[in-house]
Amino acid sequence: MDNLASLLVKSARSGGDRVAVRQDDITLTYAQLDDASARFATLLRSRGVHPGDRVALVMPNVSCFPVAYYGILRCGGVVVPMNPLLKSREVAFALRDSGSRIAVTSPHSTHEVATATAEVGIDCLVTDTATFDTLVQDSEPMRQVAGRAADDTAVILYTSGTTGTPKGAELTHRNLVTNAATTAGTLLHVGPADVLFGGLPLFHAFGQTCALNTAVAAGATLTLMPRFDPAEALEIMRRDGATIFLGVPTMYSALLNNRGPDGHALPRLRLAVSGGASLPVEVLHTFEREFAVTVLEGYGLSETSPVAAFNPPDRPRKAGSIGVPIRGVELRLMADDGTPVGPGEVGEIAIRGENVMRRYWNRPDDTAEAVRDGWFHSGDLARVDDDGYYFIVDRKKDLIIRGGYNVYPREIEEVLYEHPAVAEAAVVGVPHEVHGEEIAAVVTVRDGSQVTADEMRDHVRARVAAYKYPRIVTFTDALPKGATGKILKREIVVEWKAP
Repeated sequence: MDNLASLLVKSARSGGDRVAVRQDDITLTYAQLDDASARFATLLRSRGVHPGDRVALVMPNVSCFPVAYYGILRCGGVVVPMNPLLKSREVAFALRDSGSRIAVTSPHSTHEVATATAEVGIDCLVTDTATFDTLVQDSEPMRQVAGRAADDTAVILYTSGTTGTPKGAELTHRNLVTNAATTAGTLLHVGPADVLFGGLPLFHAFGQTCALNTAVAAGATLTLMPRFDPAEALEIMRRDGATIFLGVPTMYSALLNNRGPDGHALPRLRLAVSGGASLPVEVLHTFEREFAVTVLEGYGLSETSPVAAFNPPDRPRKAGSIGVPIRGVELRLMADDGTPVGPGEVGEIAIRGENVMRRYWNRPDDTAEAVRDGWFHSGDLARVDDDGYYFIVDRKKDLIIRGGYNVYPREIEEVLYEHPAVAEAAVVGVPHEVHGEEIAAVVTVRDGSQVTADEMRDHVRARVAAYKYPRIVTFTDALPKGATGKILKREIVVEWKAP
């Protein structure tokens, strides 16, 4: 079966009694997860969801997420995952753009999602573990998984660029099945006895593929954590016997700064994986020493399902490197004119293979710009050594990565410009010891207007997710510009001191 949901069906048949998902004292075996998702699929079908229809999924890392995720896929729907921290205006945009037929959320996000669905004119399903049985009480399990072609879209992940509104990357069943199979089989060597730590957001490509789908493909256990807290994360990993930790660099730093009564001892932990941003080499070495575990770095994007390169466990690990292309994937470094760069030179990473998205949803021009001659152009600059290991040098785009979350300056600038006192605004990232980067807004004020930094922060914070608003707001008489009038962000200098 080509449907991504077949991963769950297969694991349920081969080991239905094994624990699939754990969230504190809640456990779902593979048989229970399979049955719950089958009942949810029937419920969705009764609400008018048919193969190819989009269904928004707005939930934190709770046990109902995988139930809804595989239920949507099982009935042939397309999952549109969203960050539960988004505000109603952000949710409404994705609902409209994707043409979602219905939205599924948890009580945590009911207000924002319900506001958005009412505005768009679609239904909102609210459920959690306590209310799930009541919700599906009249639903018989849908035993047959809806037939989908390998190249049909399974998931639409919204990702922004620096030049416009968020774009939906269409990931196919083949994209996600092969990426999960490669991650489980050749990168992490995951088996039924493994317990993966699920602290990465499941609405994000990293957590969705490398934690959820990889665990299900291998018949392993995924232990969930709705909101990352380092002390609680250590306790969960000790309690549940985690064997694999997956995290972004800020998680590694946070764990190092928290010690339990037994120090950093995690007896069953055998492997740690880092992605989302570059892990400082010093943090990598310190983590390996303190936790007595090997840390392997990888690289990918939402558009590549996400894994494209990885430090393979059966080859020497190179600290600071994103590794080599994974099975079924090619990497190439290209100059601005599209020609390959020579040895030792810096070029833009281009990716080709079974992991590259189908297209951007309803964005043919953006798709044509990003995917040329079958190669996806990442916007990231790198060099490659004689052994074929790639090293990220810089980002071609203005993307800011704060605490592992992507923040796109253009989106924040649009919100800043909505304030009547703002004449011009630019958003840039500045280095931060804890978050990797902090968001800074540099603003010029209209003549005759007055506004404080706190007022600007509050204006943005009310309109975007909490991790996106600029903690740093400075004012200037004029922003640097080029001959054409374009703001030159590279010339903006933000002077600040961490509190």
